[in-house]
Amino acid sequence: MVTLTEKTLEFNRKIKLSNDGGSLSSDTGGFLFREFDEKIGFSKILASYLKLNDSRRYYLHSNENLLRQKIYQIIAGYAEDDASDQLTHDPVFTQIIGTPALASQPSLSRFYTRFDKNSIDHLNRANQELLDKVHAFRKAQSLFIDLDSTHSDTYGNQESASYNSHYGTVGFHPLVAFDGATGDFLKAQLRPGNVYTSNGIIEFIRPLIEHYNEKFPETSLFLRGDSGFAVPALYDLCERESVFYIIRLKSNAILQSLANEYHPASAPLDVSKTECYFEETIYQAKSWSKPRKVIIQSVRPAGELFFTHSFFVTNFELASPEAIVRAYQKRGTMENYIKEAKNGFYFDHMNSHAFQVNEVKMILTLLAYNLTNWLRTLCFPEGQKTMQIDTIRTRLIKVASKVVKSGRSLYFKLSSSFVYQKFFWDVLNRIQKLQLE
Repeated sequence: MVTLTEKTLEFNRKIKLSNDGGSLSSDTGGFLFREFDEKIGFSKILASYLKLNDSRRYYLHSNENLLRQKIYQIIAGYAEDDASDQLTHDPVFTQIIGTPALASQPSLSRFYTRFDKNSIDHLNRANQELLDKVHAFRKAQSLFIDLDSTHSDTYGNQESASYNSHYGTVGFHPLVAFDGATGDFLKAQLRPGNVYTSNGIIEFIRPLIEHYNEKFPETSLFLRGDSGFAVPALYDLCERESVFYIIRLKSNAILQSLANEYHPASAPLDVSKTECYFEETIYQAKSWSKPRKVIIQSVRPAGELFFTHSFFVTNFELASPEAIVRAYQKRGTMENYIKEAKNGFYFDHMNSHAFQVNEVKMILTLLAYNLTNWLRTLCFPEGQKTMQIDTIRTRLIKVASKVVKSGRSLYFKLSSSFVYQKFFWDVLNRIQKLQLE
């Protein structure tokens, strides 16, 4: 409830601001997301998988509407549940959700507690069905599975929050997997804060690999990971499932010795130039079941005497050592995906005491991220497909409109001085022309 309804500006006493403008909204661009949602069957698929422990006999808000409301609030930039208390009668949100009024913060909080492990698994399966639908539409010939772990800070006595020595803070340590080519959020799993990077990686990634091999046998699978995922079981899994992989290795005395044989320390011919070399060798660690191909990248910066060596284990046979390293380096785009998931979609906002509730919130941010990513990659004009969510909100979502009722229609009249109106209508036209099989 707004208590201060009017304020006079001091620089010009004739100008007065108030919150009694009537049926207005500042989030008209949400309609574009809802139109796209309908095109790809986003909400329908989620609703078909939503199975909760709901003992309510009478209610105003269905679980399907609560799920949709939270996802659309995240997309619009309203991270906290209590934002719904101000948006209760927002004309855009009520039309998007399909209810006379939005659910309040307590209703959203109770919604999370109706999930269990099976319910979370069902949401992941819904995400996979949507990923499959978009993957088939794109007719992609390859899938780059980029693995990583990240950190979510916690505050207070939260279940399974622990100190992580690598990040130097207390929180959770979730696993994430993205498609390095499209930015699609393939999968996420919340873990306690003190587990090692590769903990549970086989159980996490095996279902994903097996699914794509069965569902899309014509798609080539590539897996990339840093040295935290350099575990023999992952190499064995990839080789067994015909997945190409490039995984960075941690340096050790044997690998350093091999690298020094190729490029020992010596006086550089030209101290003003950086030297970079790529070699390949066969190497078998004690924990490996067999020898494997290892790529060595040796770099000596200008003015330095010694080389710095990096090591990568791979099952690529035809690519050159340099091409393999360059392919691994493209994994760096994943850092941008994680950053956007955190800063733009609040992936790391773990503010519940219950570990399972935090996992539910994490999956909802994943779904909000994917709906946005599919919209921009499938319906944005060329040159704007990599637009970040903050820019999308500024140019597409945060659009003011006034509602005018006429007969059976609702007119949402946008501002005539809307700067990005050409982009807005272009995206809407592209959405309506989209034909997914």
